[in-house]
Amino acid sequence: MSEHIIRTHNLSKKYKDDFAIEHINITIRKGEIYGFIGQNGAGKSTLLRLVTGLTFPTEGTIERFGSDNPKEITLAQKRMGAIIEHPALFANMSAYENLEVHRLQKGIPGKECIGKTLELVGLANAGKKKTKHFSLGMKQRLGLGIALLSEPEFLILDEPTNGLDPMGIVELRGLLKKLNREKGLTVLISSHILSELHQLATSFGIIHKGKLLEELTGKELDEKCRRHIRIKVDQPSKGAAVLEETLATTDFEVMQDGTIHLYHHVDDVRKVSMALMNSGLVIEHLSQNGDSLESYFSKLVGGAAGE
Repeated sequence: MSEHIIRTHNLSKKYKDDFAIEHINITIRKGEIYGFIGQNGAGKSTLLRLVTGLTFPTEGTIERFGSDNPKEITLAQKRMGAIIEHPALFANMSAYENLEVHRLQKGIPGKECIGKTLELVGLANAGKKKTKHFSLGMKQRLGLGIALLSEPEFLILDEPTNGLDPMGIVELRGLLKKLNREKGLTVLISSHILSELHQLATSFGIIHKGKLLEELTGKELDEKCRRHIRIKVDQPSKGAAVLEETLATTDFEVMQDGTIHLYHHVDDVRKVSMALMNSGLVIEHLSQNGDSLESYFSKLVGGAAGE
């Protein structure tokens, strides 16, 4: 069996004269939680629709479970569960009735899966309440239940935290981690809440204006967003020289705004401060920091926009 759940090759989708995504190459490995990051309109939903077979590429190919044969897409879809944009719900039915309809459509034997799924997504006590009276968060939970009903190998979620309160987001994160850990569920998830993805995903793809800027593992992202001392002195070039000569380190970066990010001696700010002051530098700012996923994304997108 292939270790790759999804692999795309120069995948492009064009609407009229404009590319929604262009020459995208991503790899999602079995057992990963893959966080897909991008601004609104960047092409996230288009890629998710292509992966699920809801639309077809203008150029390029998609391998699903090791096969890029278009005739096998129906077989691949049976191994997937997905929420793309808004889940399709029957407004005059209860959560149980909605799941029963989808159970019959998917040919899942027995009704035991319905109660288990409702319990799993926190809707076991929704009773006979019709879906049209559900909050947005409850609708998201029910949509997730529909996606999980057939116990898929691969789950695709487009902005699943929409409408969820902070506790609901924490519960969803815990559920996805549990399914990933205990059942080996592979997940592709897009979200604009980048800090949440940073806590959940094990690998990332960053898209901007339809193009993939970077693909990296969680470990690689943590390395890029690691803790540092942010230094602002009156002479940045001299400050860099002091770090090299006095503190014997080259593990720092001079940023575009003239500040220095020092990744060494992070827990010894006093030592760094003394070295800079003893060299006659005026310290304007000195603090311990750690880049967030948001700040890393902003720098990456800003760099791409300036090309």
